[in-house]
Amino acid sequence: MLPFRATAVLSVYFLASFAAATPSPLDARASGTCTLTSSGSDDAPAFLKAVADSSCSTVAIPAGTTLSIQSKLNMTGTLDKHINVQGTVKFNPDIDYWTDNSFSFDFQDQAAFWLLGGKNIVLDGGGTLDGSGQAWYDEFAKHSSTVRPILFTIFQATNVTVQNIRMINGPEWINFVNEGQDITFRNISISAVSTSKNAAKNTDGWDIFRSDNVVIADSNIDNGDDCVSFKPNATNILVSNLSCNGSHGISVGSLGQYAGEYDIVQNVLATNIRMSNAQNGARIKAWAGKGVGAGLVKNITFDGFVESNVDNPVVIDQCYMTSADDCAKYPSNTYIQDVWFNK
Repeated sequence: MLPFRATAVLSVYFLASFAAATPSPLDARASGTCTLTSSGSDDAPAFLKAVADSSCSTVAIPAGTTLSIQSKLNMTGTLDKHINVQGTVKFNPDIDYWTDNSFSFDFQDQAAFWLLGGKNIVLDGGGTLDGSGQAWYDEFAKHSSTVRPILFTIFQATNVTVQNIRMINGPEWINFVNEGQDITFRNISISAVSTSKNAAKNTDGWDIFRSDNVVIADSNIDNGDDCVSFKPNATNILVSNLSCNGSHGISVGSLGQYAGEYDIVQNVLATNIRMSNAQNGARIKAWAGKGVGAGLVKNITFDGFVESNVDNPVVIDQCYMTSADDCAKYPSNTYIQDVWFNK
């Protein structure tokens, strides 16, 4: 056990709460399956219509079918729905369209292709979500101000399970959990790798923001940024049995970025993590400097990390994106306590 730790120990109650909070998939045997086929043009309207139709308890995309998504998907307010993706949901790389029409978030100037929100939702099926990222990697290399959409966003949702899905070619972040509760990801395969000289940048596997009771388990991630990042006000998180390649780490933060904001990350367990060819392993990062916000990082356990070719196996950085002079003059207002690094 490394020496940076406090006296608190992750409670049995905290661990048990994950099992109690893990949502159960909907009954796939229910009647009312609506099957989608490719139209040869924009399939977004048909996809939206099927998900909004209460008579379609299951929306199916069969194996061998590729839905071409050429306009944004707003599936907030979805109730009691099984989205069975056996084929492919592929986002058209029309940079001009998405620049003007994607969903925008003030937090870190993010944008999204797809919002899925509501209650009691399962997305599974063994199929693929494809963000057509190569066009975005090349565009970002030429114009670094380009806002690239997140592949998949869970927004204002409760009791959602995403499992047995392959996610590829995300233009930027792959998964964003924003204002969610009781969210589970399991058996997810992520690949965001450029085929040109232009790297796939900022392709975080998961970013969790203002969300509680989130489980991410049994997954493989090959990307170019954080494997999982716990953003402001992420609480009661379990990350288990992940293989992360090319990563920037399992990261708490960054926190304290915005003046007047108080960021909390509390009750996080990251266990059984295999980290390879990575910049960082277990990481905590907080902003410093004049005019930053404040926050608290508490009760964080990094357990059972196996690291290979990792530059910085353990990082606690309270001068993130801050010069040494500014950090000395205006130290971070984010306090860190009860952090454990276990073998």
